[in-house]
Amino acid sequence: MRIAVIGGTGLIGTRVVAGLRATGHDVVVVARAVGVDSFTGEGLADALSAVETIVDVSNSSYTDEAGAREFFSASTLNLITYGEAAGVRHHVVLSVVGTDRLAASEGGYFQAKAEQERLLVASGRPYSIVHATQFFEFVRSITDAATWQGIAHVAHVLLQPMAADDVAAAVSRAALARPTGAIAEVAGPEVFELGYLAERELRFRRDEREVVADPLATYFGARLDRWELLPGPEATLAATRFHDWQTASSAGREALSAVVGVL
Repeated sequence: MRIAVIGGTGLIGTRVVAGLRATGHDVVVVARAVGVDSFTGEGLADALSAVETIVDVSNSSYTDEAGAREFFSASTLNLITYGEAAGVRHHVVLSVVGTDRLAASEGGYFQAKAEQERLLVASGRPYSIVHATQFFEFVRSITDAATWQGIAHVAHVLLQPMAADDVAAAVSRAALARPTGAIAEVAGPEVFELGYLAERELRFRRDEREVVADPLATYFGARLDRWELLPGPEATLAATRFHDWQTASSAGREALSAVVGVL
């Protein structure tokens, strides 16, 4: 199958591309880094030639509502238009667990993601939407973004995060299946307090910053309900636990350091 991965050079995209290629599929990477831009449409017609499935795991570099909405609206409309012209039969989008309620209560970036989904559904094109929880890989950036004067004031919320590898696997499964015309949620196997998770990650890296679970703190600018980021009971749970991911990631970094040291 010929599959185009939009955002194929990013955290999730590189994993999706590698996994699909490993199973024998013809994968086209769509990203500005390779000269194809879904936002402007540059190179998109050629990139989608003979493509059967689009997998959109791209993300906006803007987190404010106006910037993110501009990106997701233009990119999605281009993918729908060029995809229909190319005869694409399945359009898969990766989004965020709770997008609809977060858009209603918080707006901002989540409103832009909700618009992306609305455009796809309204297009009448065959689609599948994967809603994933936060990634383990982003715990550090969440903590860093919440740090002020050496103290991380993180939102007092619950998370059910998952490994990027598991997110990519879920997206790849959706791409290889028939279009569902629905949203499927995927999540990690464990629920954590964000404050506990942030502190655990810091200590693992021997970072002694203090972590405070602050009821007044925001989550990238959004004030969240305590349970707002959790998936529903029908979510498919991935296997990778946070401790196992940490251990594997640490082993990989140590191996890389050893190789660099030899070189």
